Amino acid sequence: MEGDIASMGQFIGAGLAAIGSGVSAIGVGHVAGNFLSGALRNPSAAAGQTATLFIGIAFAEALGIFSFLVALLLMFAV
Repeated sequence: MEGDIASMGQFIGAGLAAIGSGVSAIGVGHVAGNFLSGALRNPSAAAGQTATLFIGIAFAEALGIFSFLVALLLMFAV
């Protein structure tokens, strides 16, 4: 009985940690959308902001990967 409750807690925790992967996808969409919005307003400055775009996407994606790893650790760690 105790093992069932512990495994249930692992799966619930893994599901909650996996929400971070979806949230990071929303974050990447916001970064890209705001870049495109700014690039359409001022196309001459868009070339100077692409490095910032890639850094923002990398940070948002890294948070999603970290939450995915936490979810895997919660599911398969003994």
